Amino acid sequence: MLGAAAVAAGTVAFGGTAGSAGAAEPNLLRNPGFESGLSGWTCSAGSGTAVGSPVRSGASALKATPTAADNARCSQTVAVRPGSEYRLSAWVQGSYVYLGASGTGTTDVSTWTPGGSGWQQLSTSFTTGPNTTSVTVHTHGWYGQSAYLADDVSLTGPGGDGGPGDPDPEPPAAPGGLTVGSATSSSVTLNWNTVAGATGYHVYRDGQRVQSVQGTSATVTGLRPATSYEFAVSAVNGAGESARSAPVTGRTRGEDGGGSPGAGVPKHAVTGYWQNFDNGARVQKLRDVQDRYDIIAVSFADSTARPGEITFNLDPALGYGSVQEFKDDIAAKQADGKKVIISVGGEKGNVVVNDSASAARFADSAHRLMEEYGFDGVDIDLEHGINSTWLTQALRSLSEKAGPGMVLTMAPQTIDMQSTSTEYFKLALNLKDILTVVNMQYYNSGSMLGCDGRVYSQGSVDFLTALACIQLEGGLDPSQVGLGTPASTRGAGSGYVDPSVVNAALDCLARGTNCGSFKPAKTYPGIRGAMTWSTNWDALNGNRWSDTVGPHVHALP
Repeated sequence: MLGAAAVAAGTVAFGGTAGSAGAAEPNLLRNPGFESGLSGWTCSAGSGTAVGSPVRSGASALKATPTAADNARCSQTVAVRPGSEYRLSAWVQGSYVYLGASGTGTTDVSTWTPGGSGWQQLSTSFTTGPNTTSVTVHTHGWYGQSAYLADDVSLTGPGGDGGPGDPDPEPPAAPGGLTVGSATSSSVTLNWNTVAGATGYHVYRDGQRVQSVQGTSATVTGLRPATSYEFAVSAVNGAGESARSAPVTGRTRGEDGGGSPGAGVPKHAVTGYWQNFDNGARVQKLRDVQDRYDIIAVSFADSTARPGEITFNLDPALGYGSVQEFKDDIAAKQADGKKVIISVGGEKGNVVVNDSASAARFADSAHRLMEEYGFDGVDIDLEHGINSTWLTQALRSLSEKAGPGMVLTMAPQTIDMQSTSTEYFKLALNLKDILTVVNMQYYNSGSMLGCDGRVYSQGSVDFLTALACIQLEGGLDPSQVGLGTPASTRGAGSGYVDPSVVNAALDCLARGTNCGSFKPAKTYPGIRGAMTWSTNWDALNGNRWSDTVGPHVHALP
């Protein structure tokens, strides 16, 4: 396998030394002996480091360690002249060590050594193409093999300045679009945009460089649980390093996997939507919402004429004497330990976030509502399609404004969570480090596929458990999964189940008991709980849903 890979890479014979002409010419590489650490060099996946022993000459050498998924490629881009001959050499130690050049404009070259106990010199040469002004010199090992050493790398030939009429090579621009992706209790994933002319990127945590990569993503490890960090990224090439990107804040999850999103939400929580309108259900003031509910989602925010912007208009049908009275009800619920959030969307709500401007308007307007009314966070209940890229940007911006205690919930339809490739599922995974819970709507959907590939009909315990399994096995933490069902037969067009069925599904997922024909391969004792539409329909139905499901959720392990 290694031999075949070497042929594919375009290997050439090795073992000689650079010619006398090369010896008389200056080395075009910066920091060729790694005396200044990795300055000028970029190593994939943070694989490289400068070591003081063993060295071939001087005080330092490169040590790079491959993994099963990375070949420990360390590279430097160098300015060259078109149509010119160059000689490349390096001293290496270890098994399956490669030396090569790419971007030559003719035939890229690579040579390698299968191993040896001491230092060996690798040498090759190439001619640049008629339009080539830079090449990338690289060393690398082989996947899953031991660490290799390299020292005294040399590239000789005409310098790439081309005379006084040619501009000096310049470092690349600073990266843009830096965002925080998924997080665990000890790691945070970062993503950013490609920078033209960059050969690699440096990752900074709280001002200290912690990693160098070639691609546009990195996972920073070794972090403390439930802790916020500031991250930035710079781009590098043979001419130097760019300025750092605008910083972003990422937060690790807690040691139990639950993290800090929605601080103060119980480990097992009940969510209820409260209707800001009269549609035949019991009209409630917020103070009348049943005590079993831990998260109360005020439904709904209203969109404005400006894309992405939301506002809130208290419905006169509820009988409030003033907006302040409503705000006082929110504060009273919070004093009782409840979280009150503003829900965006619903069957008729359509808030469009599809570019940076609408994402900024969403974040700004949602934060204004949180400050004005005292909302603890937001719920995303958009049923008319979403763009996960821009909504991720909007919600991350909102989280940075609101702080780590912000409650973020979602209520996608079943079709929106059938696969990790759907926009809603991607949104949830993008925001995993700040996401409190996804309460999928197990209603108004008909039959759907479960995680075992079988079709299940709504209204059964199997429908709840087999579809929840998709989220649980697709990347969400159990603490981020809740079961959403109607509070009465009038609460939705279809999909109502007796509250005892919700309890059975929770038992099946958390304890492995009371399952139907589908039984998950493992249990999820950390599952967050359940949600209903709505507290108003529940009240009209004698509070049967909250009185049955509420105590059961709070008694989960």
